[in-house]
Amino acid sequence: MNSQTCLWTPSTEQVASSHVTLFRQRINQQFNLELADYEQLHAWSVSNSTDFWSEIWDYADILCETRGDVVLENGSAMPGARWFPNAKLNFAENLLRQDAAAPALIFRGEDGEQRTLSRPELYQQVRAVATKLKELGVGVGDRVAGFMPNIPEALVAMLATSSIGAVWSSCSPDFGINGVRDRFGQIEPKVLFTADGYRYAGKEHGSLGVASELAESLQSLKAIVVVSFIQSSESLSGDAASLAVSYQTLIDADLARGKPDDTIEFVQLPFDHPLYIMFSSGTTGKPKCIVHGAGGTLLQHVKEQLMHVDVKPGEKIFFFTTCGWMMWNWLVTALASKATLLLYDGSPFYPDGNTLFDFAEQTGMVHFGTSAKFIDACSKAGISPANTHKLPELRSVLSTGSPLVPESFDYVYEHIASDICLSSMSGGTDIVSCFILGNPAKPVYKGELQSKGLGMDIQVFGDDGKPVPVGEKGELVCANAFPSMPTGFFGDDDGSRYHAAYFEKFENVWCHGDYIAQTPSNGMVIYGRSDAVLNPGGVRIGTAEIYRQVESFDEIVESLVIGQQWDSDIRVVLFVRLRDGQTLDDELQARVRAHVREQTTPRHVPARIVQVEDIPRTRSGKIVELAVRKIVHGDSVDNVEALANPEALKLFADIPELQS
Repeated sequence: MNSQTCLWTPSTEQVASSHVTLFRQRINQQFNLELADYEQLHAWSVSNSTDFWSEIWDYADILCETRGDVVLENGSAMPGARWFPNAKLNFAENLLRQDAAAPALIFRGEDGEQRTLSRPELYQQVRAVATKLKELGVGVGDRVAGFMPNIPEALVAMLATSSIGAVWSSCSPDFGINGVRDRFGQIEPKVLFTADGYRYAGKEHGSLGVASELAESLQSLKAIVVVSFIQSSESLSGDAASLAVSYQTLIDADLARGKPDDTIEFVQLPFDHPLYIMFSSGTTGKPKCIVHGAGGTLLQHVKEQLMHVDVKPGEKIFFFTTCGWMMWNWLVTALASKATLLLYDGSPFYPDGNTLFDFAEQTGMVHFGTSAKFIDACSKAGISPANTHKLPELRSVLSTGSPLVPESFDYVYEHIASDICLSSMSGGTDIVSCFILGNPAKPVYKGELQSKGLGMDIQVFGDDGKPVPVGEKGELVCANAFPSMPTGFFGDDDGSRYHAAYFEKFENVWCHGDYIAQTPSNGMVIYGRSDAVLNPGGVRIGTAEIYRQVESFDEIVESLVIGQQWDSDIRVVLFVRLRDGQTLDDELQARVRAHVREQTTPRHVPARIVQVEDIPRTRSGKIVELAVRKIVHGDSVDNVEALANPEALKLFADIPELQS
């Protein structure tokens, strides 16, 4: 368990002015309470969840036609609970609110292109696209898909889709045809938005070939809207050519109408009306199509961004993400809190590792979001923006995607900024939000996620379905209903797949699949995915416990660990990718084993250490332990299209060192 090293404490002024403090004071006044701190507020938010979510609605000033008198219906059922069953609202209307003075977004591309969109300009483009969607026959409940880079037009397309009550789904343009077909083929979109291509690491990649091939298998398509992003000479071919619509042409046509004051007719819909269809990584089979409701997504996101990130009107918020990762969906909701979005598309290390910090300095970024892997890569590359950049506005660094190791906490405070709230966050596509995340009014302890999310009854369960003591490891569960639970899986008419995914292990309790422990400060430490937990000699070991020790070696860039079935037991096998010019000799292996043994236990020590040229990962950067484990055991991986580098899987087949 973490030794509770405090790295940052908010000032009295920071605590007093934070949304979470102002909200706690509001609750005390509204309900004649004396909640003294965050822990008491959290306890109240769980035991009085209907009052809590109702107050969040008011505090965030959610726009709606009606909220209704009922907050929660069938609240003890998971799944089955219904939040605000009589409410009517529109998600896009809340993001396009015109009572904010700050720009809607600032976009930067890898080639240096920068664009700023004001809120009126964003509104106008959304209106134009929504008008075209309606002309194409898209209506309430129809699906619209985006095969897009992280550019402003992707946001416009999503907002236009939700403004008319249709359902948005997207994936990044680096997916191959099988990966896109596995996703969009399940949901039968009426319209596909695609850019002509994208840039990554200094190279241009066309997208219209894949879009053309995709159109042949999507009989539901009525149109393909093409955004000219890289000014490619490539065009749609075959049947797709007849479906082509130019994005710029429809924007120009709207402007030519000469009615700049026209308003969007935001369709008012039930709270749980489908907003997004999002996809699981699909590394163990065809991706699950997870349906998220508009009201629950909106309410959960504004809670997190206000209470746990402390986003203020006009502040610039950034997350390095693609349109295929849920953090894109999370980021764009910050428009509802009157923030300015910072969007970046391309490699974060092109032309060098300072690219995102240059963007932060030049825009006055306040909230910098990225992955734990990016922070680790910056550390290993010796990047030190604290010494090379001026970041006076920076107030928080947000990290997610995988557990942030304690050494990365040190790196952030020593080499990025010393007076910030480092918020390690954990949630997932499954809830399009977080279970555990930051807290601007509490200290940051090395290696810990600061706080359980407000309104979420987060507990640590043992295999017997009972809470374990503080410090003991177990399953991350949420024991109460919350608004951003999926409304279900698309095509799962009887709900059986949905129930099996989250509620089969513990009845009426959401089991998320993370292996965690609670700390004395009510923070959390994540030890990896529970389905990847190692079990040598019957002792459960979280993979993150080994990664932390192994990746502290300068020679090792990254690692992956699995449990291999061997001699009627499980043995720990460690794969390492080394820096250029380094070799896994006996001396390095001995040092790794000695360090792991000294810092953990003999059970953690790998029985085999194998050097590999690459480590497979999903397109959001997560390493795929389960897929590697299957390859090592001679099993097949069904959906390699879900990987960013599927060719890396071949490196793990028939390794001689693992045959003896």
